[in-house]
Amino acid sequence: MRKTILGLLGAAGLLLGLASPSLAFEPVNVVHTEKVQAGPYDLTVGFSTWPVRAMQSLDFTFAPADGITSKTGTLTLVRGTELVDDSPLARHPRKREVWGLDVFALPEPGTWTFKFDIDGPAGPATGELKDLQVMDQPGPPMGLSWAISTIPLFGLIALIVIAWRRTRTAV
Repeated sequence: MRKTILGLLGAAGLLLGLASPSLAFEPVNVVHTEKVQAGPYDLTVGFSTWPVRAMQSLDFTFAPADGITSKTGTLTLVRGTELVDDSPLARHPRKREVWGLDVFALPEPGTWTFKFDIDGPAGPATGELKDLQVMDQPGPPMGLSWAISTIPLFGLIALIVIAWRRTRTAV
């Protein structure tokens, strides 16, 4: 009976200890911020990596000075003059008190604009973070990275073929 109770307590402890989402992810570390004025709303745009590079995943946070309660918003991403994305602002999954994008990457280098449409108690407003310079992708070119990363796959295939040929039975 004692072993059963200890086993159940141990299983419950493991279940509760491992189920905590806050331990699964590291916190969002904002290393650079930019201020945006959207009508009556002061918005702080945070970046987890600076400078921003194309194809590099990072966290973006969008924090109104008086919080996101009773506010809704839309983020429009523009590269040069081309509309890239238009989506509603949602809570950041790991920093729930602000809006944000989790492990998001801008697809191309160039000059980007983040346009914010916010609707809250003071009415609707629009603001922009203009001239955000996104640098080239870090590391080697994508084709070279893929070519290097497939070398172990070809080695595994060669190993399987050699092992298969050596272990075949002679007929």
